[in-house]
Amino acid sequence: MSGTRRLELQGYRGLAALSTVVFHVWQQYYVYDARGAHPPVDSPYLGALISLEVIDLFFVMSAYLLTLSYARAAIDGDDRTRSGGDFLFRRATRILPLYFLAVLVVWSLRNPALPGDWRDLLEHLTFTHVFDQRRIFYTLGPTWSLSLEIAFYLTLVAVGPLAIRACRRLRTRRARVALCAAGCAALYLAPIAWIAVAHHALGVPYTNWPVYFGPQARLGGFAAGMLLAVLLVALGERCRVGARRATAMALTAAAGLYALSYHSEPENPWHTYYHPLAALLWFALLYATLHVRTSARPRWHALLRARWLTGVGLVSYSLYIWHEPLMLLLYDTGALPRSRAGFLPAAVFVVAAGVLVATVSYWAVEYPGSLLAGLRDKKGRPRDFYPQPQPQPAPESKPEPRREAEPAVR
Repeated sequence: MSGTRRLELQGYRGLAALSTVVFHVWQQYYVYDARGAHPPVDSPYLGALISLEVIDLFFVMSAYLLTLSYARAAIDGDDRTRSGGDFLFRRATRILPLYFLAVLVVWSLRNPALPGDWRDLLEHLTFTHVFDQRRIFYTLGPTWSLSLEIAFYLTLVAVGPLAIRACRRLRTRRARVALCAAGCAALYLAPIAWIAVAHHALGVPYTNWPVYFGPQARLGGFAAGMLLAVLLVALGERCRVGARRATAMALTAAAGLYALSYHSEPENPWHTYYHPLAALLWFALLYATLHVRTSARPRWHALLRARWLTGVGLVSYSLYIWHEPLMLLLYDTGALPRSRAGFLPAAVFVVAAGVLVATVSYWAVEYPGSLLAGLRDKKGRPRDFYPQPQPQPAPESKPEPRREAEPAVR
């Protein structure tokens, strides 16, 4: 993937992270009384925009990037795929140092007397809090999604090598593409079947969080990203779209996402199948971003490559981790206004403070932690930082050149 495409995905991360922060501030300023729930601003159009969930965008992008090497190996025989152990090790160095630090810090502040809620700590440290109806949003509320990331990593290292081995037995490239696409489609349809049974057959309410937030219900976003990787590897340089078509696709996908958010109400079909549908729309939007002719990039791609936005995208993981406890701390200490009318200044303040804290967190914790990946070499073996000098073989003794006998002096 070219450097500009990486920047554009970084821009999407920045937009998604900022949207997540504003959405949680919006939730913080909801008022609940006997007449029901009242948003900070009584505008369904603004509410639909702010409430447009972007978590599926994170899932689709993550799955796309991590599946690319497996797709190339399965379809084109590329042998640069890392082993499952090395893949998991590198993902661990990317997410665990900051995550563990944040969980321990926030949990300790909220549990000053031991033993505290030790089960909450244990579940967060083992990424199993997504299965706990009571504690799924404890400590670090947004990190339920990291449990799904871990489940996806384990799924990918399980099915990726199997797909590669199965594709090696197929003679044609078309058959290999079809097999990979069928596998992604099956992974996408499985959560839809789960949701349908839970909602229509068993009548499980949407507030049963483990049922509808667990990996069995949300793996569809990752499957859409896997399918995107398979599709773009299969196409290669063919069928790249021009600026106008890419813009039309992007606008259609964005309009669909907004309409989905606007019409989504608890227990209606748009709400029930929100995330599988959103994953397909994010799929289309990313396709319109990634598979565009290099000579005809749309103008809106320049926004995604804007330095300020890619900078936010760089620290988006730290922003995602820290923004909620930071917002609650500012609210509890009186640094944020209390009335609903204070939503807008509160959102601006939390975004600014969150980006500042995230920048410090990235360079102090996240980036140094990612350097642990250097403990292994490109082949996944432990790196030897102090190799012993290899003994040099003794040079072979060369025989003295033969000298011809000098003629006798007469």
